[in-house]
Amino acid sequence: MNGEAGNFVFSNCPSPFIIGKSSGFTYLKSIQVAKNVKLPKNTAGCDCRGNCVDPRKCACAKLNGSDFPYVHRDGGRLIEAKDVVFECGPSCGCGPSCVNRTSQRGMKHRLEVFRTPKKGWAVRSWDFIFSGSPVCEYVGVLKKTEDVDTLTGNEYIFDIDCLQTMRGLEGRERRLRDVSLPNGETIPFEESKPDSVPEFCIDACRSGNVARFINHSCTPNLFVQCVLSSHQDIRLARVVLFAADNIPPLQELTYDYGYVLDSVMGPDGKIKRVQCYCGGADCRKRLY
Repeated sequence: MNGEAGNFVFSNCPSPFIIGKSSGFTYLKSIQVAKNVKLPKNTAGCDCRGNCVDPRKCACAKLNGSDFPYVHRDGGRLIEAKDVVFECGPSCGCGPSCVNRTSQRGMKHRLEVFRTPKKGWAVRSWDFIFSGSPVCEYVGVLKKTEDVDTLTGNEYIFDIDCLQTMRGLEGRERRLRDVSLPNGETIPFEESKPDSVPEFCIDACRSGNVARFINHSCTPNLFVQCVLSSHQDIRLARVVLFAADNIPPLQELTYDYGYVLDSVMGPDGKIKRVQCYCGGADCRKRLY
């Protein structure tokens, strides 16, 4: 991390460390798990050796529709946004250079956290980012949603909602099709209760990484992608931000937070309204 005029630059930072002596924020490189959250055991993986090359034989590729979701170009790029990406994991026979481990390699771009006149902190890259490249994972403390105090104004909660409405490229809504489960069964979307509250979330209020500084935009250049690797429990998927477009250096990085207007209530029971300052051509004028 380098400090330049109050800005911070991140590129595979050590974990953990404190940003500033009085900021009260701890930088994390990987997800921390709350004591009352139990992660699933590692599931069986593919028996490939070296790098996975044949999607007809790779067990992980079969979970992705008998194809690999990434191409090798430019360090690994996602071919298209998917409902869930199944990556190779710790039980797989392939090595760390396997293309199907692309999002697990950490940040490869130099990301700068900088101040803006109206939006507070924001993030941009010093490097060119190719479309489909993983930018960063949303890191914080993995918690049960019921344990999060929503009345404290914590706006750094990311619900892990792979079975609910997700925001796709250019902010368009997309819905999950049937999602594969470890036993070969599927969950149809109609059974996923889209109006229910996700069971788990990531709290990046006091501990997290650079992703928690990325602002909302109604015309974003990043999109949210759920990724599974060590297990296949979609309630506990990793949340990774990918480039939706080719992003030139120093362009602010943004994604659609996916708020529904008039959906956020204050402690007094009244609807909260927050103005959007993204400046996009299709700006909805309100964040929520």
